[in-house]
Amino acid sequence: MEKFKVIEKFTSIDGEGPSAGQLATFIRFEGCDLHCSWCDTKYSWDGEVKAQLMTAEEIYQFIKASGAHNVTLTGGEPLIQNGITDLIGVLLEDGMLTIRIETHGGIDISTFKEEFDLMIAPYDLQFIVDFKLPDSGMYEKMCWDNLNFIGFHDTYKFVIASENDLNEAIKIVREHQLAGRCNIYFSPVVDLIEPKAIVERMVKEKLNDVKLQLQLHKYIWPKEMRGV
Repeated sequence: MEKFKVIEKFTSIDGEGPSAGQLATFIRFEGCDLHCSWCDTKYSWDGEVKAQLMTAEEIYQFIKASGAHNVTLTGGEPLIQNGITDLIGVLLEDGMLTIRIETHGGIDISTFKEEFDLMIAPYDLQFIVDFKLPDSGMYEKMCWDNLNFIGFHDTYKFVIASENDLNEAIKIVREHQLAGRCNIYFSPVVDLIEPKAIVERMVKEKLNDVKLQLQLHKYIWPKEMRGV
């Protein structure tokens, strides 16, 4: 039986994304094949924290005991975990959960969507796909095909650390006509760029379909705090 390496598991509010402010149970997996310059969860892949081994059934039981209907699979990178499709299947069989997968954007999501989209309501399984912009150092690792497979209930998140990143994000949104096809979030690295600079640019560019995203949990708890 496949066991997953889980770095963190907890229930809190979702700090970002479509369910921001709502209760959610988080499962954070060990390991990531991208290392972004501004990564705020390095402990999920640098060996600092020892992982707990859990089966899909144990993860499911933890989620059900929490009472939360929103589930976020994150990392690290959830889509590189051995057996991840089995876990997703177990969670979807419940019928009462909304599963959101936070993925770094370097992995082709089409195979996962093809496996599950015909079996479920489209809102039961949602992908929150990052697009790593130049300042992340991982721009060349992005899977551009994901821009074609994103769905209405999915999200594209652009983490912005500079004006150069902001320019590139706007270019991608427009050239790939993301408006109306998915949720679009611009999320500032607040130590590197002022959120108001992004807002001012959104006004100038008339970006009606883009949402500024601030991470709620970092305003409630110290930004270094885990398990929240």
